[in-house]
Amino acid sequence: MGITYSEQECIFKLDTLNTTYMIGLIDEERFIGHVYYGKKLKDTNLAFWKQILMGPIPSRKNRDRVSFMDSFPQEYPTHGIGDFRQSALEVKTVPGHRAVGITYKSHQIYPGKPKLPGLPATFGKEDSCTTLEIIGEDKRLNLEIVLSYTVFEYVDAIARNIRIKNESNDSIMLTKALSLSLDLPDKGYEMITLHGSWARERQIERRDIGHGTQGVSSIRGESGHQEHPFLAVIGKNTTEDAGEAYGVNFVYSGNFTTLTERNQFDLIRVQMGINPVDFEWELKPKDEFTTPEAIMVYSTEGIGTMSRTFHDLYRNHLIRGEYKDKKRPILINNWEATYFNFTTEKLLDIAKNASRLGIEMLVMDDGWFGKRNNDDCALGDWVVNEEKLPGGLEYLVHEVNKLGMKFGIWIEPEMISPDSDLYRMHPDWAIQIPGREPSQSRQQLVLDYSRKEVRDFIYQRISKILHSANIEYVKWDMNRPLCDLGSYALEAKNQGELNHRYVLGVYEVQERLIIEFPHLLLENCSGGGARFDPGMLYYSPQIWCSDDTDAVERLKIQRGTAMVYPLSCMGAHVSDCPNHTVGRNTPFETRGHVALAGTFGYELDVTKISKEEQEMIPEQVALYHKYNDLVRTGDYYRISSVLDDPCRDCYMVVAKNKSEALVTYVQVFARPNFQSHRIYLKGLDPDANYIWEGTDFIQTGDAYMQAGIDITGLWGDFKSMLIHLIRVE
Repeated sequence: MGITYSEQECIFKLDTLNTTYMIGLIDEERFIGHVYYGKKLKDTNLAFWKQILMGPIPSRKNRDRVSFMDSFPQEYPTHGIGDFRQSALEVKTVPGHRAVGITYKSHQIYPGKPKLPGLPATFGKEDSCTTLEIIGEDKRLNLEIVLSYTVFEYVDAIARNIRIKNESNDSIMLTKALSLSLDLPDKGYEMITLHGSWARERQIERRDIGHGTQGVSSIRGESGHQEHPFLAVIGKNTTEDAGEAYGVNFVYSGNFTTLTERNQFDLIRVQMGINPVDFEWELKPKDEFTTPEAIMVYSTEGIGTMSRTFHDLYRNHLIRGEYKDKKRPILINNWEATYFNFTTEKLLDIAKNASRLGIEMLVMDDGWFGKRNNDDCALGDWVVNEEKLPGGLEYLVHEVNKLGMKFGIWIEPEMISPDSDLYRMHPDWAIQIPGREPSQSRQQLVLDYSRKEVRDFIYQRISKILHSANIEYVKWDMNRPLCDLGSYALEAKNQGELNHRYVLGVYEVQERLIIEFPHLLLENCSGGGARFDPGMLYYSPQIWCSDDTDAVERLKIQRGTAMVYPLSCMGAHVSDCPNHTVGRNTPFETRGHVALAGTFGYELDVTKISKEEQEMIPEQVALYHKYNDLVRTGDYYRISSVLDDPCRDCYMVVAKNKSEALVTYVQVFARPNFQSHRIYLKGLDPDANYIWEGTDFIQTGDAYMQAGIDITGLWGDFKSMLIHLIRVE
């Protein structure tokens, strides 16, 4: 088993193939402390590690309790008892007191991993993971706090979450309940976070960890374009291929906080969980609150190994359903081709031309329902507009299927337009504060998914649509953040529960959807990539990466996304030029090469592009079918980046068995009087021979990685090439 406990030394040891995590209990009060997280330890002298934990304890602890708490590495720090660093748990009692503390009560270790009720979470069988539950308590408040750790022994990852149960006779208000806290000795660490905005999501930022608190967060009701629920703590000299890297990621799709704090003793505290801003949760007697899950990954072999560990964990232990390990159909979406201006005839014209070129699915985007001829109205009126689509969906889908193509549809079921029949019937179904004019975004409001009647109504409408025709794909969109937080269904004292109840409601509806329609391919989206997080991956095997489909901008967006997420889940399309977001013209070939690092599809009017570009589509389709199994399942390596060198970008994917590799090279800007650029490959079998497909060039993996290869023959800006290496005997 990956978890052991020493009764004599009171030390828990959690082991994966390459990492060790240790927790210790000290003193007669049985404080729960963090001992170690890092490279796997073979040393079984647990008394030594107990001494490490005891190091900061003052000699007269009872006299100097505050000094003790101010430096003790708490496994789950609490508020108001002398630890003045960031806490993970805060409460408010009926008398108004806020102090809370945890001491050890008992524990259990068992194979496998339980589900988290109502929440997305990683999963694993009994032979792949082991779970530790440390049951702590605050005897004064009669609170039980269960610290849960699941060790994925073969993936070098640990999943954590907390359960809090009120065993008292009075209600207790939770005002902060994070999922993860980790205390580390400072070794001169830096941090990596992902930031951005609409059309430039998940940009990588690396910075020093200074004294005080720093990090990223969201109070938008979603994880958001602007910040991302991921943080890495790395050594100053850590690179892609060497050095320490601690990564944490939040399996949640709502408000979050993730931070580091460096205190006066140069100790680093890392935390992650639901953002306490706008959060309160009433725990009535015998009630239990479960926090979402946070994932920890540790690597001694650089940032790249950290990324690949996240990829393996999510591909094997988070993504579910029929398409988990399956090639996705190549789709064409009509949004940038037609926007709202389409008819059945126009869609069938696109489908006919697309099908003969090898495209496998037509997706009908916004504008097919109610009186939705622009984005000012009709959200919530999920009834087919038969003036625009005579014969309804049944006729359209039947005609598309006759072409040998699948059919998909766009929906935005969390939103409501003030100009809609639904709003006129149920204005109280929108999130808003009574007496205050609600702020609109895109002239829409947000439905109150904390209310069961709202969830049931919307779900019934969606289900009816999906049953009406052979719809095999749904793009679920969400195009605005939450504000004016108020629910007509919640009592005044419980309004602070709205954000979290909203997210739980979204999860419930999506779970119902994939259970009723198990063969449906669901793709989540939020104004592009505003809800690209592990929580959504539990319900959909792919997420739309960004509304920005420009090939050059996508290099940065997809690189930041792949810091945490596998290529298999990144929605990526070839779009029209000039690009609709940035106005840039890039070669059709380059657009195809960049989109191969994702699910692959098209976002254009295939009837209007040039004949030359039309003729390239079957070639790109063939490349997708040739390489997608490798891209979807292989190991991803970053080689060079436009973030470091604006002239070029290069990455590669290597098969798990090292049998082949695909290198993608993009010359973003040509350099004058510069004959070639050398790249050094990664991840190959150093002792094997590889042939560069299309040439007679054979070399060992070691030579490709140590001596490198020269890129020549690219002339002009935004040019790209693929290099396919195949192992030969």
